[in-house]
Amino acid sequence: MYNNWMRRQRLLGYVFIGPSMLGVLVFFLIPAVYSFGLMFTNYKFMSPNVEFVGADNIVRMLHDDLFYLSLRNTVVFLLAVPVSIALGFVVAVILNQKIYLKKLLRGLYFMPYITSGVAVAFVWMLLFQPKQGPINGFLRSVGIEHPPGWLSTTTSSMYAIDIIWVWFLLGYNMIIYLAALQEVSSELLEAAKIDGARPTQILRKIIWPLVSPTTFLLLITGLIMTIKTFGIIQATTQGGPGNSTTILSLYVYQNAFRYYEMGYAATISWALFAIILLITLLQWLGQKRWVHY
Repeated sequence: MYNNWMRRQRLLGYVFIGPSMLGVLVFFLIPAVYSFGLMFTNYKFMSPNVEFVGADNIVRMLHDDLFYLSLRNTVVFLLAVPVSIALGFVVAVILNQKIYLKKLLRGLYFMPYITSGVAVAFVWMLLFQPKQGPINGFLRSVGIEHPPGWLSTTTSSMYAIDIIWVWFLLGYNMIIYLAALQEVSSELLEAAKIDGARPTQILRKIIWPLVSPTTFLLLITGLIMTIKTFGIIQATTQGGPGNSTTILSLYVYQNAFRYYEMGYAATISWALFAIILLITLLQWLGQKRWVHY
């Protein structure tokens, strides 16, 4: 009788996880296997002529200057993640104190994260307008005669994208840190104050180590989300000017849906997957040195 009950419970469990597993199979595993096969073909969208080309796409990628430029731009784009984490921590610590309009400020900081990416891109395009934008207008008012061109020049466009992305992620990181700060023992902080610890020492020696698991979580999820996103860049610069804001995920999109080279796009996407996997593994190995559970 007990065995029959266990079988029914196991069957019930399969029923509950069945829809989710079906979704993973249909929308993740099958497309992944299919794209891996496309990597070794010259398949172009709607073209009946599909041939096996072996490693030609991989060789082409390794000799593609635009691929390396996209890789460099991706690295620059990833710099926004630790900056947004650091700023999110600072803002969370401030908003965790007894200050006026604390709840309103929390909501305002989190608002960009739930705002449409197209709306975010449109607003920042207006702010970064070189001649009439308010940012350059302010810089001129404080004596900077030649402010940056921001999104309109190859030298500053990627850093302008970084500023947008830091602003976008800041509210999410702040909210997660606020949740972590609620778990920090107030008795521990009071004991440190009684022992004569300065606020900076409490922040560096007590609070920061205690929230290090949260930092590790935000670092992994932030890097993965950043390395595969392209919506804001597509809406603001479309990879320009002069491919200066083309990152790997956008390069995959361009090859697949602008040039219809599905085989080559699949090759770049698997290279992107390998980079994400490598970054994640390095973080898992390195977290033993600085994450305190």
